Amino acid sequence: MEILIEDPITTCLSPSVYDMICKLGFEVKENCDINSIVTQSGEVCWKTITDCAIYTVSAQDLDYRGSVRLLGPVCEAVHSHLSSLTREQFEVQCAPWLQWTHFPQLFPEIFESLRSRQSPAISLSLMKLTSCLERALGDVFLLIGKECPFLLRDLLVSEELTQVFGQPVVNVLRVFMGSPHGLNLRNVLWHGFASPQEIPPKYCSMMLLLMVGLGQLLQSHLRRTRATLAHRPFVALPDLKDAVVFPDVTHDVLSVLEEGMRKSTFVLKSMLPYWELALIKFKSHRFADCAILLLTQLEAGLRKVFAGVNQCPQRLLTAESTALYTTFDEILAKHLNDGQINQLPLFLGGPAMEFLWDFLNHQEGPRIRDHLSHGEINLLEFPKEAADQLLAFSIVLLLRFVDEDLSSSFQGKAAIQSLVSLAEGYSAHFHPVAQLKKQVLSCEKRIRAWPCLPLPEEAERGAARLEGDSETKACSALIIKIMCELCRHVPESHCVFEDLDDIPPERWPQLLGSLCSVPVPTLFCPRAVLEVITVLQSTSTCCAQVSGQVTASLEQRHQLWAERRLRSRQRRSFLHMLGSIKLLSSALHLILLLIALELINVHVVCAKNTHDYQRYLKFLKSILQYTENLVVYTSPEKNKWSGITNLTHTALLRIWTFSEKKQMLTHLAKTHKLD
Repeated sequence: MEILIEDPITTCLSPSVYDMICKLGFEVKENCDINSIVTQSGEVCWKTITDCAIYTVSAQDLDYRGSVRLLGPVCEAVHSHLSSLTREQFEVQCAPWLQWTHFPQLFPEIFESLRSRQSPAISLSLMKLTSCLERALGDVFLLIGKECPFLLRDLLVSEELTQVFGQPVVNVLRVFMGSPHGLNLRNVLWHGFASPQEIPPKYCSMMLLLMVGLGQLLQSHLRRTRATLAHRPFVALPDLKDAVVFPDVTHDVLSVLEEGMRKSTFVLKSMLPYWELALIKFKSHRFADCAILLLTQLEAGLRKVFAGVNQCPQRLLTAESTALYTTFDEILAKHLNDGQINQLPLFLGGPAMEFLWDFLNHQEGPRIRDHLSHGEINLLEFPKEAADQLLAFSIVLLLRFVDEDLSSSFQGKAAIQSLVSLAEGYSAHFHPVAQLKKQVLSCEKRIRAWPCLPLPEEAERGAARLEGDSETKACSALIIKIMCELCRHVPESHCVFEDLDDIPPERWPQLLGSLCSVPVPTLFCPRAVLEVITVLQSTSTCCAQVSGQVTASLEQRHQLWAERRLRSRQRRSFLHMLGSIKLLSSALHLILLLIALELINVHVVCAKNTHDYQRYLKFLKSILQYTENLVVYTSPEKNKWSGITNLTHTALLRIWTFSEKKQMLTHLAKTHKLD
């Protein structure tokens, strides 16, 4: 593996951003009286602060540079003041005003970090503080507004926040975060641009005091309006059980990381303290803190690799306010902004990209960085499994950027060999393709679990008569006919039948399991592919819903029948249900088989012209419509079991007609491969 040569990088901040954060706030040399900022009772004097937020000559916008200069002495005074307090004094003066944030227990920790004077801990505190503030401001927005903006910058220019806090106060917040023209502390830290030494501690102290002051202003607003602040619940991460690929990180593995991070060119030397703190946090079971630090440093390291392989060294630095930052969105994309192919995915390889997309981007995935940076996760309940996966992946990534001797030494360890092997075999768990496969298998299992309940003799005779009617027989024949046709297109290596003209229904589930094991490319799926998958997912979801309703209805109505509590019409409906169960089970199995076959060939859809693609999509949507109707027909409210057979017959004829045209993806796959 090619090793990137270490560049003498001293900062990832562009000159103007470095000047804004590290110099401007120190230019005005004057002592600011703390009593003009905070009273002895702890009340924030906002006028002293807001007077420092000045405007451009045209008064069209804030003068960010001028505002940072004037706020410098204020921040210095606040930092000195907080540093002089004991923890008890801090909690007496400030704690009551931080309850509005929904996470007040965070702030004593931040106070202790400030007292420790350890730069990486202060940067971590500022990251957590800004994410907590963003979430809390969103709750305030919802006192008046209906839909909270996703981006902080949009939240800070909203009329709703201005109504609560006033424009001057909101402008001060914009100087510190939310605008690329200002200090932009949240983005500079969360995207891994600023090293620990580049964040003045006084800005963390100032942000802490601002949150106290905002709490005081909010209380006045709530008293005046008699409103009540409601906190949105924290976001629950999806179950990571199926996505846990790497084993728990052991002491031996951590020792490799400890040595590797000091010698890997993936790690910028100025950022090494963050990696060291991440390990400390993991060992002390502070898994959210560990994840925050790892995510920002993965972004910093990957940006460095991105800039190297794409030969655009300027992208390593923070962009100016006139351009976009190079963030995970650009780093992990297929194309660069100029349309050229991004070389990073080719350099990292599919499995590494799949891991990053799984944990960061896919909508069904944990989207850990998004949820953490927007304050949506309860940090105290962050799962160890997620930190384990990030740490293990980080180790594998770092080892790709060490010299060959050291790499060989590390990979001689069994635990590291195992991690590398698992990383190289990683496949997506949260991509829609993977989610659909899980959905199909789960649905099939639920159908197979439909209860086989003993029936009174009268019910058995009635159900048998309905099963034997001509339309039901026609449906059953069509299902076998379509099933045999579809099975001829199953890849030979995954076909579990020897005689395709005599396929026993009891072995259909075996075929589904085999098909769902076929690898399907997931990275950078074209829009047409994702559109098809979306329709297939909706169809599978309906099948699962039907299955659940059938199970519930069977059990309930069987009991009512046995207790002779069904009226005459209900008894007839139950008989129709019993007569339709076998047919419905076969029809749903056929639909699931169709979904699985189309899924493994889904990329063939890109070979269709626009007309054929639209016709194909219309066909898929007709199958979706059938399953949606089944949901209605089998619901307890409608209970239209007498119409199931006719509904199914119509859908089967449509499938057979389309199948005869050889326009399904499974039909086109072989032709496309020959071409």
